[in-house]
Amino acid sequence: MQLVTAKIDKPETTNFILGQTHFIKSVEDIHEALVGAVPGIKFGLAFCEASGKCLVRWSGTDPAMIELAKKNLKAIAAGHCFIVFLGDGFYPVNVLNALKMVPEVCRIFCATANPTDVIVAETELGRGILGVVDGFQPQDIEGEDDIKWRKNLLRQIGYKL
Repeated sequence: MQLVTAKIDKPETTNFILGQTHFIKSVEDIHEALVGAVPGIKFGLAFCEASGKCLVRWSGTDPAMIELAKKNLKAIAAGHCFIVFLGDGFYPVNVLNALKMVPEVCRIFCATANPTDVIVAETELGRGILGVVDGFQPQDIEGEDDIKWRKNLLRQIGYKL
C-alpha cells in the first residue's frame, strides 16, 4: 500500500463537500437533494464509479463548478467518492443535512472552503480516501476579543440573530 495526497484545486473562496457513497444512482439522488434544499443553487457534482466502466460520472447546474468537480475527482481517483463544488453565495451549511439524508451517502469527509489535502491509500485493487487535511492547524486559544468577533461575524452573515 502507498499513501498519496491529492490537493483540492479550486478558487480560494469556493466551498466544496467531499464524501463517500455506494451506488451509481447517487449522482441523480445527490443532484435532486441539492436542488430540493436550495432552489436556484449553482453547483457541480462528480462521482467515481467503482465497478463496470469505472467512469467519473457528473451532473450539476453550473458549468464552471461541474468542471472543477470532474477535474478534482479525476485527480483523487478513489472509488465511490463524490465531490460537490458550490457556486458563489452557496454554502455547505445550507445543503449538508440534505446530502446526509441521501440513502446512498455513507460519509462526509469535509465541507469547507479551506485549502484541503485528501489523503488517499493506493493498493493493487484501487484507491480509497482515508481522510482529509482541512485548512491549517490552530495557532492559539481564542480570547474574549476573538469570541466577540466570532459572534459578530455569525450575525453579520445572517446565521444568528
